[in-house]
Amino acid sequence: MNSSLISKIEKARRYAAEPERAEIQSLEIRFRGDHDIHEVRFANGSWSCDCHSFEALGLGTCSHIMAVERLLGALAPRPADQAEPVR
Repeated sequence: MNSSLISKIEKARRYAAEPERAEIQSLEIRFRGDHDIHEVRFANGSWSCDCHSFEALGLGTCSHIMAVERLLGALAPRPADQAEPVR
């Protein structure tokens, strides 16, 4: 393997071990729920979902957003009012 590629792989591993280096600014995900397909988005510092529960409950979250946050783990974007300072 090319030594330059090996160096890039090692750098990528180091970066991946430090998730605080990355910050998701916007995200669009198609989520297959039990009853329908939903569009989950993070943009302008807040989450949204086109499901009925997101609008009806007015909580700023729903099961689809919570599932995406679990899937993303440490990289899950936080709403602007809950964001931690960038280090």
